Amino acid sequence: MEQGAERSPPLSGSTVLVTGGTGFTGSNLVRKLVDTEGVEVRGIARPSSEIDGDLAEAVAWYRGDVYDADVVEEAMDGVNYVFHLAACFRDPAADDDEYRKVHVESTKLLAEAARQQPSFQRFVHTSTIGVHGHVEDPPADEEAPYNPGDLYQKTKLEGELWVRDFAEERGLPLAVLRPAAIMGPSDRRLLKLFKFAKYGVFPLLDGHDTRYHLIHVEDLTDCMLLSAHHRDALGEVFICGNTEPSSVVDILTQIGDMLGKKVRFIHLPSGPLFMLADATEWISDRLGVEPILYRRRVAFFTKDRAFDTRKLRDTLDFSYRYNNETGIRDTARGYMDRGWL
Repeated sequence: MEQGAERSPPLSGSTVLVTGGTGFTGSNLVRKLVDTEGVEVRGIARPSSEIDGDLAEAVAWYRGDVYDADVVEEAMDGVNYVFHLAACFRDPAADDDEYRKVHVESTKLLAEAARQQPSFQRFVHTSTIGVHGHVEDPPADEEAPYNPGDLYQKTKLEGELWVRDFAEERGLPLAVLRPAAIMGPSDRRLLKLFKFAKYGVFPLLDGHDTRYHLIHVEDLTDCMLLSAHHRDALGEVFICGNTEPSSVVDILTQIGDMLGKKVRFIHLPSGPLFMLADATEWISDRLGVEPILYRRRVAFFTKDRAFDTRKLRDTLDFSYRYNNETGIRDTARGYMDRGWL
């Protein structure tokens, strides 16, 4: 199978709905769909969401919450493919119920509406490797135990398990993706980690050099498109990450070299930082702001998060545009071009 053929999915003549299409990953996917000849692209976006200028006219946007039944019903009419990317990710303004609505209730509405479409082809559901939590015996694969560590991970797992059960019981054509940490030139989630290279110092908690699994947004969205039409993706779950994890030391050393900085790694005990994180979260929650430090992030740097991604390559014959080194370089250059790093 030629990779070039897989990168140009046969979606021509179809109507596609993307949720989360105004976000970092979603907008990348939407642009690829818009550039696919003969595809009608729709998106659900909250009234407060900003839509990039080049996508404002190219996509039919349905304004409203992704868990609003009326909005979903209207947007889903005649749809052939769904890419469900909408997520509530560490939003300080969101309460517990909002996480469940975005990750679970919206999934139910979309899946049930998909079953009503006479020519529906596939539902691509975006979960997260976070459903596995901290991996006790890395590398973990798709069959590893679930161990979600926070509300985001717990509700993402709830939504994933529901839609998989629904698909099996009701015959919904489904593929589920669990992305690793997503990198790319305009991403902000990894920016704090990358900034440590600029500072020139990074703490290794309890002396642990965490292994971090990454995937470039270009590769992740290629995975999404591929899973929408590949026959062997039907009914399957895939961890979407690079072939190998990258250690924090390797990542920051590479970025430091790009910045002309020598990064020093110092060993610190994790206990005091956990206490500080708990206090920071408590105060931030009451102020309604995003914490600058939180327990889950501290815990992350005391564990390995390495995965076995062979299923993606063996089953779908997927090949990557970026490896760890080139993806990190592309991301860091994007940060520098934007004046963020």
